[in-house]
Amino acid sequence: MKFVVSSSALLNMLQTTGKVISNKNTLPILDYFLFDLKGDQLKITASDLETTLIGTLKVDSAEQEGVIAAPAKLMLDSLKEFSEQPLTIEADESSWEIKVSWKTGSIALPGTSGLSYPNNPELGEESRSMDFEVDTLLTGINKTIFATADDELRPVMNGVYVHIAPKDVTFVATDAHKLVRHIAKMDGQEVDASFILPKKPANLLKSVLGKEGDTVGIAFDDKNVIFSLKNHQLICRLIEGNYPNYNAVIPANNPNKVRVDRIEMLNAIRRVAVCSNQSTNLIKLEIHKDLINLTAQDLDFSVSAHETLACEYEGDEITIGFKSTFLVEILSNIETSNVVIELADSTRAGVFKPIYADDQDSDTLMLLMPMMINA
Repeated sequence: MKFVVSSSALLNMLQTTGKVISNKNTLPILDYFLFDLKGDQLKITASDLETTLIGTLKVDSAEQEGVIAAPAKLMLDSLKEFSEQPLTIEADESSWEIKVSWKTGSIALPGTSGLSYPNNPELGEESRSMDFEVDTLLTGINKTIFATADDELRPVMNGVYVHIAPKDVTFVATDAHKLVRHIAKMDGQEVDASFILPKKPANLLKSVLGKEGDTVGIAFDDKNVIFSLKNHQLICRLIEGNYPNYNAVIPANNPNKVRVDRIEMLNAIRRVAVCSNQSTNLIKLEIHKDLINLTAQDLDFSVSAHETLACEYEGDEITIGFKSTFLVEILSNIETSNVVIELADSTRAGVFKPIYADDQDSDTLMLLMPMMINA
């Protein structure tokens, strides 16, 4: 194998695909990138067995095709030190040595045979496929991924649930304390199906979707999903199991509605939360006709804080407690300047909704369970 490639283009591709590589791989070969050169197209593969990311890079010139596994850490560490310049990469298929040459020098790195690299899983005959708008998929992941859990006992909650219907697509994530549901309109699909996308590939998709074209092809069966983009292909094992009935926990009608400036409330919560109990992070909201009183205290350290916010309120006076870190997460992931909070009483979940100035093709709802307020 021998080819010439831009140092910065190769580094960018390796940094993107290298995010797949785990620190504790079960197979030594997974600490390597798989380089596969055919014509002027270099395919770079990285995998942790559960998730595989394949990037395609056009090289400047190719003298000899071939396949070799290159050590990931050594390749990344050496390429970081180069300014933009052409590099000649040559692999000896008898000794598996990889030689990286440039105008004033060269590096020799120990490669290995690519034959032992794991094969990519193939989809079954019952697989389904469709095209997504990149913005639809990226927004759905961005809106929900922060609410996924890290729960070994309930692995289905450790990913983003995606339900595709003929006229819309729904993204859901929950950790049993907070829940996010994002529905986006999407015409032209004749599929009614769902899958649970694990958190790691969801984060990888976030990093590559913004750099790609307008559409992404999705194909999946009951075990694996393949995302096909312009320069990348992501293959991952899905989380198996039945997702909880999230609609059952979303209140149908919360009569008390608070409209408040999101940024003002977010900053006030951050200021007051400094004095909250370090183990509970409890912050208390006392909501009146046109005011919200935020209070927090930590009796162990004799500290307390309170702040008053202006709001528009329809409903009865209510006092409710929330975990401040969850409140900050939810308000940080709403992009509108104003937000409406729908409440029933101090024991039932609060629903947070963005307030848009015009009609939207999507609907976002965030739910947060309250905490007990000790008298």
